[in-house]
Amino acid sequence: MKSMYRHKNNFACFLLGCLIVLGCNNAAQYKSPAGYDINKPEKFLMPQSLKEISGIAFLKGNSDTIYAIEDEDGKLYFFSPGTEKTSYSKFGKKGDYEDVTVLNINTFAVLKSNGSLSLFPTTEIGKEKIDSVQEYENILPKGEYEGLFAADSKLYALCKNCSGDKEENEVSIYMLEATVGGGLSVAGSFKIDLSMIQPEEGKGKMKFHPSCIAKNPVTQEWYIISSVNKMLLVLDAQWRIKEYFPLDPALFKQPEGMAFNAKGDMYISNEGGDGTANILLFKYGTN
Repeated sequence: MKSMYRHKNNFACFLLGCLIVLGCNNAAQYKSPAGYDINKPEKFLMPQSLKEISGIAFLKGNSDTIYAIEDEDGKLYFFSPGTEKTSYSKFGKKGDYEDVTVLNINTFAVLKSNGSLSLFPTTEIGKEKIDSVQEYENILPKGEYEGLFAADSKLYALCKNCSGDKEENEVSIYMLEATVGGGLSVAGSFKIDLSMIQPEEGKGKMKFHPSCIAKNPVTQEWYIISSVNKMLLVLDAQWRIKEYFPLDPALFKQPEGMAFNAKGDMYISNEGGDGTANILLFKYGTN
């Protein structure tokens, strides 16, 4: 009898193992942009101090050091991916900070959700407190902003929720550039047409509230992520949507930051929520 029970238990374990393998093999595979596999990232866990990581950037496309901000404190963190040790330089008071980018190689620009900007020299990083900070309070029109990226000597601020936008059809981007006197001013704006994006079956109307923006240095395409409804857009140089990709909500729990290194490797940061924040690395040339 014991032998019969042993055989039954072994057979049950065998069936369970088969089901687990089949389940893994049948896991949903999400379509990826050319050159990437968004199903298989390398993951870097963030310390508690960056639980609400909201923006990331690289200096001169060098991913040996990640520069990051989080929602509440006016601190720019810097650290090597894969290490637990982080350092920071304080640049501002407490506030709702959303993104960080590097303008003209020599200036960090940090965006607040209300459209205010803080600019300071990259050479100040490493100091406990940065003194050379230029503040531009509410320089952008009234709205909620979450994405900022610098390219071609301009800053591009992405509006998450602006009164003039129809959330199902368009989203606004404001351009800022340096003035003759060394200040900063809004140089214009335009809207991205979202009408080609179709909601997933059974999800009702499509809502697109962008949370981060970056430019791929290899393809020269713009990438925009919406944490709401988990969507990645790829746009051409004229800001026309080429493709869009649903994202796995189990992997992209709250994507708030994005940056590319010089090789085109894509880094996406996720706030921790009820768990641990992370940065996901998607290497270029994996598909």
